[in-house]
Amino acid sequence: MTLRKRFTLFTIFWLILILIFFNIFVYFYVIKITTQSEEEVIATKVNLMLENPRIQSGRGLNSPDLLVEYHNVNEMIRIIVPNNRVVNISGTHPVLMELPAQFEAFHHTGMLTKGGERILFMRVPLYEDGKVIAMLEVNRILDELDDYLQVLVAALSVTSGGAILFAIFGTYWFTSKLTAPIQQMVNTMREIDRSGKLRQIEVSNREESAELQQLVRAFNQMIGRLDRTFARQKQFVADASHELKTPLTVISSYANMLKRWGRDNESVRDEAIDAIAREAERLQNLTKSMLTLAEAEQEDWLRLELFDVVQVVDELATMLQTTFQRTIRVKTLSRVVRMVGDKDKIRQLLVILLDNAIKYSKEPIDISITLMRNIVKIEVKDKGMGIPEKEIPHLFERFYRVDGARSRTTGGVGLGLSIAKRIVDMHEGKIDVFSLPELGTTITLQFKQRRS
Repeated sequence: MTLRKRFTLFTIFWLILILIFFNIFVYFYVIKITTQSEEEVIATKVNLMLENPRIQSGRGLNSPDLLVEYHNVNEMIRIIVPNNRVVNISGTHPVLMELPAQFEAFHHTGMLTKGGERILFMRVPLYEDGKVIAMLEVNRILDELDDYLQVLVAALSVTSGGAILFAIFGTYWFTSKLTAPIQQMVNTMREIDRSGKLRQIEVSNREESAELQQLVRAFNQMIGRLDRTFARQKQFVADASHELKTPLTVISSYANMLKRWGRDNESVRDEAIDAIAREAERLQNLTKSMLTLAEAEQEDWLRLELFDVVQVVDELATMLQTTFQRTIRVKTLSRVVRMVGDKDKIRQLLVILLDNAIKYSKEPIDISITLMRNIVKIEVKDKGMGIPEKEIPHLFERFYRVDGARSRTTGGVGLGLSIAKRIVDMHEGKIDVFSLPELGTTITLQFKQRRS
């Protein structure tokens, strides 16, 4: 069942339920009010009759003209003596005239039903010398009131039916407007599935709720993000294919050269073996970096723990100084700076930055660590050739190289800084690059400390 039908049925069900209870309340409330009004009319008439001297004294109760002046077409008035004999009566309504006479020596008001008609009655004892000698009875048939109630029921039925029909069409129209963007999204997704091309929902000028506008914007943002992701993937595949093509071409060329005529030429053979080994190593590094990038796209790539940043940097600086015979100076005001993160990934991040600094500079490299307002700040500074300002925004793009000096001769594959940027993003950190040609480069990392 569609959302539109569910919403319509749900609304109609509750509307019908509310109307039923409302009509029942109105019907019985009107009955109560009108019945009370009729009782007041009878009570007023009885009080008026009791003020009549002949009725008050109990003499002349059988006088034919005694009750005539109080007669009403929808009433029957009679006087009954203790032996249930009617001594005086005034009335013409056939239903009322058929009522049996029954004497009662006490005041009694009530309602009875005869022939489908409701009859309101009031019985009052009459006294003479303190003794009950008769009973005055007034009966009033409520046929006109019942006719009005039937009109009321008909009016309530018509208005309720109209309200239900209006609610059905109104709810269906409203839900059509409400679900239009959702249906448009469904159609868009089906079109995307059919054509294989991403497309956004066209935003119309019609007024829609803020929630639907947010839904449409969120859908378009998701499509835009997917489009950018697919574009990056295509670019990555193209760049990776280009990068893989070069070492494979070199390896194939030298292998063919060895196969044809290089076996007996020692210099050619050595050159080919060195080239094949070099390109194979480059191919291995490229594959490793690509796998690392693929792993970095997973949400559970990080293994968070509390560790000492100063200790990690000291150990890494000592190792790289020994390996490359380069001076790496670590500066910090605190002997211990702790943060929550993936210790191995932070170490990998620093290796990438220090490896670049070692490749593109000859001077000592400085690393500074500071902690301020729960922000861990790490700066890696070299005094190398620097980076042109226009190239800095592209540094973290995959397979991007700045210029000829930063080419394959340095042994890089153009993925290191992309991996570094991903590590920083996964830690919800920030990375900034400041560089001037021939003066050096400073890369600043900032992470929230997060002690627990």
